[in-house]
Amino acid sequence: MSGLQNRALVTGGSVGLGAAIVRRLVAGGFDVVLLDRDRPGPDAAVTDFLQCDLASRTGLDDALSGLIAAGPYDLVVLNAGINATGRFEDLSAQAHMDVLRVNTEAPMVISTRLLEAGALNPGGAMVFVSSLSHFTGYPGAAGYAASKDALAIYAKSLRKAAKSRDVTITVAFPGPLRTDHAERHAPEGADASKRMDPDLAARLIMADAFAARKTSVPGTGNRFAAIAGRLFPKPITALMRRLIYQRLKP
Repeated sequence: MSGLQNRALVTGGSVGLGAAIVRRLVAGGFDVVLLDRDRPGPDAAVTDFLQCDLASRTGLDDALSGLIAAGPYDLVVLNAGINATGRFEDLSAQAHMDVLRVNTEAPMVISTRLLEAGALNPGGAMVFVSSLSHFTGYPGAAGYAASKDALAIYAKSLRKAAKSRDVTITVAFPGPLRTDHAERHAPEGADASKRMDPDLAARLIMADAFAARKTSVPGTGNRFAAIAGRLFPKPITALMRRLIYQRLKP
């Protein structure tokens, strides 16, 4: 990535995959601006922290001027995401709205405003963190799957506009990760050891972004699942139903 220098923005970077990405960027010499609802740990070593609950459109709109002023960026990682699991009809309308606002609306608004404001340096990159559910289906988390599908489609549609500003877009599709967030939404008895280490996922996703690859599916197992989901959607969705939906707590 010819224009990549050393200033990055990471949303949702206080914990989980986002925190792993922040650690990797800081270790690589980046100045990192972090946007999150929760403050990062004392060892995060970020250059700047902007606090914002992305489930609030008012809060997001208020934060945009600070995000733009903290640039220009060489790398923007739109990673923030939340989940809501259970029977679709049992989840509140507010829960569904929060998922859509954090996972879809917020990265759409942030990316558009940053590009409009010229807040990315030529030769820079944007990374949209979608989900492996884009390929496999996710019974028991329909709102989450819909939000991540919409994000992936939007990111792909934005490539032409980004290219005109010499900015590349990578869409990342990580599978289950060994994080507290995944543990909260996993079915009872799920084996956390089978989930990918977030530091490994961060390394693979960043390598794809730095190489200006359009798509990042980190891990051989996840790539196999993505292919299987495309080739055999009904059996794979049925398998996911047995592994996840039927084991969720009532």
